[in-house]
Amino acid sequence: MSVGTSSTPPSTTEAAAPPVRVIRRDGSGSPFDPGKISVAMTKAFLAVEGDGAASSSRVHHVVAELTGQVEASLLRHAGAEPTLHIEHIQDMVELALMRAGHHKVARAYVLYREERARARAAERPGPARQDIRVRAGDGTVAPLDWERVTRVVAEAVAGLPGTSAEPVLTEVRRSLYDGITADELSLAQVMAARTLVEREPAYSSVSARLLLDRLRGEALGHLAGGPRQANQAEMAERYPAYFRDYVRHAVGLELLSPELTTFDLDRIAAALRPERDLDFGFLGLQTLYDRYFLHEHGVRFELPQAFFMRVAMGLALREDDREARAIEFYELLSSFDFMASTPTLFNSGTTRPQLSSCFLTTVDDNLDAIFRSYRNNALLAKYSGGLGNDWTPVRGLGAHIKGTNGRSQGVVPFLKIANDTAVAVNQGGKRKGAACAYLETWHIDIEEFLDLRKNTGDERRRTHDMNTANWVPDEFLRRVEADGEWTLFSPDEVPDLHDLYGTAFAERYRAYEAAAARGEIAVFRTVRAVDLWRRMLTMLFETGHPWITFKDPCNLRSPQQHAGVVHSSNLCTEITLNTSADEVAVCNLGSVNLARHVTADGLDTGRLRRTVRTAVRMLDNVLDINYYTIPEARRSNLRHRPIGLGVMGYQDALFTLGLPVASDEAVEFADRSMEHLSYHAIAASADLAAERGRYESFDGSLWSRGILPIDSLRLLAGAREGDGLDVDTSTTLDWDTLRERVRTAGMRNSNVLAIAPTATISNICGVGQSIEPLYRNLFVKSNMSGDFTVVNPHLVASLKERGLWDEVMVSDLKYFDGSLGEIDRVPADLKRLYATAFEVDSRWLVDAASRRQKWIDQAQSLNLYLASPSGRKLDELYRHAWRKGLKTTYYLRTQAATHVEKSTLRGTDGKLNAVPVAPAAPSPSPEPAACRVDDPGCEACQ
Repeated sequence: MSVGTSSTPPSTTEAAAPPVRVIRRDGSGSPFDPGKISVAMTKAFLAVEGDGAASSSRVHHVVAELTGQVEASLLRHAGAEPTLHIEHIQDMVELALMRAGHHKVARAYVLYREERARARAAERPGPARQDIRVRAGDGTVAPLDWERVTRVVAEAVAGLPGTSAEPVLTEVRRSLYDGITADELSLAQVMAARTLVEREPAYSSVSARLLLDRLRGEALGHLAGGPRQANQAEMAERYPAYFRDYVRHAVGLELLSPELTTFDLDRIAAALRPERDLDFGFLGLQTLYDRYFLHEHGVRFELPQAFFMRVAMGLALREDDREARAIEFYELLSSFDFMASTPTLFNSGTTRPQLSSCFLTTVDDNLDAIFRSYRNNALLAKYSGGLGNDWTPVRGLGAHIKGTNGRSQGVVPFLKIANDTAVAVNQGGKRKGAACAYLETWHIDIEEFLDLRKNTGDERRRTHDMNTANWVPDEFLRRVEADGEWTLFSPDEVPDLHDLYGTAFAERYRAYEAAAARGEIAVFRTVRAVDLWRRMLTMLFETGHPWITFKDPCNLRSPQQHAGVVHSSNLCTEITLNTSADEVAVCNLGSVNLARHVTADGLDTGRLRRTVRTAVRMLDNVLDINYYTIPEARRSNLRHRPIGLGVMGYQDALFTLGLPVASDEAVEFADRSMEHLSYHAIAASADLAAERGRYESFDGSLWSRGILPIDSLRLLAGAREGDGLDVDTSTTLDWDTLRERVRTAGMRNSNVLAIAPTATISNICGVGQSIEPLYRNLFVKSNMSGDFTVVNPHLVASLKERGLWDEVMVSDLKYFDGSLGEIDRVPADLKRLYATAFEVDSRWLVDAASRRQKWIDQAQSLNLYLASPSGRKLDELYRHAWRKGLKTTYYLRTQAATHVEKSTLRGTDGKLNAVPVAPAAPSPSPEPAACRVDDPGCEACQ
């Protein structure tokens, strides 16, 4: 079934185009022939369907169509001097078969290739060809130093069970050709290891170490502070000198703040841990390389430990003993115990240290305010801020405009402009710009708002790039449950509804309904509440938007209700802070890696306490060091000093503990782990208040009255009059002592807890994001750095223990979309432990979130999953979330929208998926995937 080579020229290539050559495994070349692809596919169909497939018009048509797809994809990435490797061509054939749904055929093809690979491996490969020359960046040519390649690969596999150098070197040999560039040679080593990752997840670490070798050469050569190359042992000695050169060079380029040179750099450099460079998986290091490390004209000169120390120094600038605190912060970051959010990692220590993650604004009902909001969005997004905009005050369609005596077009045309602003200002060119518009359920334009993400209709009234969310008051859910009517108003006629919540809102809303019935309100419409609710859920299923978030729990449990109103959440629905025309709320985020704080025996509470106390100090420092792009954000941040400490690696922690997500024990662990995190975070903020002073608006807050997040549940229960709230209130720690400490010492921060998505920083740490269940045990993840194979290492370890991990298991996991459910030989206990997100009833996720929410003063980004969605299931799930006291929900992910990409996975990883084995033009970075209902890792927020 070999494909793609022939002794005859390709029939489909135009005469004017350069010939496409195929590099064979022995390094020889031949012209590309798509006819070979057709033959290989036909043989694969014959192997599955028998001899009749050869004469089947259906098979003939399918093969012709898939061959065209493969050829087009290959030629699109072939480069200016088109060259393809035989392995890459075969990878694309497998991928095309899987994507087209011909899974049995693809499986047969995979097994055939594995059989041929074993046969080739049995023939001991000879030494690398002696005639291979390597072309350096300056054009000079030198013989291939195969001994160094061997040393680097051997070092990369050292200490990693299940890996060895020989299969990597075998793959590298296949990529060699005379005149290969030094860059291509280093990339070929990385790719060689990546082809093995689906069989053994530890090869992800091997790939990372090989990428690290490439990065070291790039950084050391750029700084010209000694030899251009260094292995890990040599780098341990060179790191301190390199670090000092790196800081001075970056300051000279005006990338880093000159203040960093005033640190005792010898003391700082001596604290670096070079060995921690080896702790990365490939996805984590590639993400840092592509998007985080400092560079000069594209050449990276920031190594991982320098990166973490730079961030730590930037956060310690205002500390008394800056060096000691920087080292303390560095220890937390470089160990992956805690990770600051992406804007902090991007910008800490730089000349523009915009360290905050998300910003929440309220848009007033006048043109000056509306267009000022666009300007603010642009300035906030420029330095990596995500946006949450409250648009409820803007008058609705048909409302009277006093200044012109005309009629309003409503809020939707203004949302279209906000959408385009987010696209134009794409977070400083580093990641996709992102914003979320919130609208309250009683707004007269709510039905048009629900349609904003539809793919049909008037494009002038669509926002395909902007997220949307419903801001739902409890009164609406009561009407839904009672099958009552619901009245829609224009906010210019009912202006106080925007600032009311709980019982006060319900009473005033009913008064406005009575006024409308008397003819005292001009613009209103009455609908059946259940019909509107069903339409909200229908749009959520069909477009992924608007999300469902709950106004009353966010306000009734807000510690800052004395100082304003929560009018919306943020881009990712975990922030619940007050906004007004004068104040833009700011969320300053970081996440504890829960996977690093558990053992098989349970939660390591001592380690968690130490991590949380340092993390809260780091986040509080963000507030004073931060570069504020608009005065409203500075005013709000310094007055209230909110931070949002969250968690990630929750699913990894459950694997370590052996607890299935769908179990009472997992729900209990969610409760107890969050209780400890909440306790220590609140205590740390109280201690900072004693050291540095209370936040300005502390007096009158729930904190000042001794009401902690666990206590605020009774405020919500009171507003619901004992009905519609089903929340566990159990506790295990000494909360009475902490209440008194908070009451007397105060709080340094108005808010301290929020669970963000962590889609990017969890990749850096090599753990599952946020509180998410496992998406798949094996899949291809796409982000701005490219496509990456993700294999669950916990599952692989468990299968190895049972003697079940082999090539057939790999093939079955691909065939069944990374699920164990249909694989008969996997024991039931492993199927339950490693159940994927769509195999878990989302009520378990809601129950666990409810137990967390009682400890959190803000909210949590909670995705919900439905494998077979229906109107009834959606209705039950979201009413369950409301009754369980959740403040917000995030994406609804449904399997009906799309299945995970089925792939051979080989050759699809990162920007290396089109690694040239001969000269080729560089491939452009893939466009980041938009936030979608089926997107397993939106990265706009973290």
